[in-house]
Amino acid sequence: MSMFDDFFVRATLAGIGVALAAAPLGCFVVWRRMAYFGDATAYASLLGVALALATDVPVFIGAIIAAIAMAATVALLSERRVPGDTLLGVLAHGALALGLMAASLVPGVRVDLSSYLFGDILAVGLTDLLVIWSGAALTLALLTWRWSRLLTVTLSPDLAQADGLSPPRESLGMILALACLVAVAIKVVGVLLIVALLLIPAAAARPFSRTPEHMAVLAAVIAVASAVVGLRLSLVLDTPPGPSIVCVSGAAFLIGRMIRRA
Repeated sequence: MSMFDDFFVRATLAGIGVALAAAPLGCFVVWRRMAYFGDATAYASLLGVALALATDVPVFIGAIIAAIAMAATVALLSERRVPGDTLLGVLAHGALALGLMAASLVPGVRVDLSSYLFGDILAVGLTDLLVIWSGAALTLALLTWRWSRLLTVTLSPDLAQADGLSPPRESLGMILALACLVAVAIKVVGVLLIVALLLIPAAAARPFSRTPEHMAVLAAVIAVASAVVGLRLSLVLDTPPGPSIVCVSGAAFLIGRMIRRA
């Protein structure tokens, strides 16, 4: 009997894979104050899931396409001077509502919306595990490759442009990484909690970090610990795994704040 035959082992490995990729990407989301953008991308992925089910396309591909389309829409409308927070709020909730409607109208397919909204990590199979780790590895590879450039663009777009960097192009790379992560995290925490998994570990690590790299590593440790402890807690208390993972990371954030103040 292989260790991968145990559903809890598969769930734990899936949670660790997503946590490792979400933590460093979440640092950029925190630094750039892109929480609303993350919400819009995550909610749009639900529409991608519905379209994928209707056309027999892999859910992973549908979610990525929808997330990238949302990012392109935000970029296009931002150039027309629509207020950023209003634009993202309208697009995020509009995409969520449209995705829910589209999923309910998929012919011949009975869609369990709760598994996409809140995740279904305990049902992760070997194929899902391979997709999750491949997507997480791709996200980490992209961030590692462009780390210094992304950091420069984040800290000072003007300085980055003076150094010959293109802020829009570097931002596109981060958007692609975010879209990839959203697509693989749907199975783990669902579209409603993806941004929480991005933000909370990074926010918890921030007060204790001396450098950006230190913050990314510490956020990864917090995220992985949250995934492992949250899954065990859900098994003991019989609670939903995705929300349990997010609650543990939230508790880590609060404990960190109390320690910092003390």
